[in-house]
Amino acid sequence: VVTAMAQMVSPLCPHIGEELWRRLGNQGSVTYVPFPAADAALLVEDSVEVPVQVNGKVRARITVPAGAGEAEHLAVALADDKVQAALGGKDPVKTIVVPGRTVNLVIGK
Repeated sequence: VVTAMAQMVSPLCPHIGEELWRRLGNQGSVTYVPFPAADAALLVEDSVEVPVQVNGKVRARITVPAGAGEAEHLAVALADDKVQAALGGKDPVKTIVVPGRTVNLVIGK
């Protein structure tokens, strides 16, 4: 990890990059070493945080798996204690779920 950081800092701060490269015990110049490749597997998120709105006001944030559907979003939102407190024992009149983005619950007054 530190070797990759020395390689990435080298184009921006060549003197610091070379110094780090040498102190890590590497031979030659960091300039001639191929730039580290990105690992796409590390960029994929396995869960997302979604805001839950009750009558248009954000009352809670829930964490759901990244590929979860509308039903799972709604189930997790309705199981949340803060959402239950905001609902006040009433059932939602309308539910709007955009997977991975938002859950909106509308209750009657």
